[in-house]
Amino acid sequence: MQIVSRDRWFEVAQRQDGISLIHEPYIRPFYRCNMWHVQGRTRDALIDSGSGLISLRAQLPWLTDKPLLAVASHTHFDHIAGHHEFAERLCHPAEAAILASPTRESTLAADCIGDAMFEAHPDCPLCYAEYRVRAAPATRLIEEGDVLDLGDRVLEVLHTPGHSPGGISLWEAATQTLFSGDILYDGPLVEDAYHANLDDYARSLARLRRLPVRCVHGGHFPSFSGERMRELIDSWFARHP
Repeated sequence: MQIVSRDRWFEVAQRQDGISLIHEPYIRPFYRCNMWHVQGRTRDALIDSGSGLISLRAQLPWLTDKPLLAVASHTHFDHIAGHHEFAERLCHPAEAAILASPTRESTLAADCIGDAMFEAHPDCPLCYAEYRVRAAPATRLIEEGDVLDLGDRVLEVLHTPGHSPGGISLWEAATQTLFSGDILYDGPLVEDAYHANLDDYARSLARLRRLPVRCVHGGHFPSFSGERMRELIDSWFARHP
């Protein structure tokens, strides 16, 4: 397998409204977490932190010079393995125990880490059997209705379980932007993980469909419009009558 130097492991793409996408291009799309950097006047938010194979902090030291809130949309390995690098770590109470004491099983790493996940390896030893997510206990628990105040913008916490019990989305009403984590993205959804729940999925998706969304930034795959969001949700309900 190709070896890639660590200074090429991450890519950053600027989006509108002070939002940047950070991802790991040598991880195949189904496993490749979208990390969303949201810039505010007094602090920034980083929604999810990737696989942890290469230090995000070390490779992106310019990410921000402001206080940064590292938010876990949920606690699967591909979304939280870099959280230990950040001083302020936020997650929903239902998954706080996993963030504090992750295992290969509870983070789904045991099911996913392997050759199928990679187009290339980073230039560091990578033994699938030894891969671990480091503990990163939450410094703040966030629940339905809480807000993340970034100074000139506010992200509202929506509890959207289904993919996992503590899954959250973040809603910026001022720009009609939704950060949906893994409850919804434009690709094959994972509905059969050990703690997924289809009844919760249905309630969460029905709730999101009622929002006046303009743009969705999901946990995987490209961003999409509110119209596309409603199409995806309607299609999900057609498959789950």
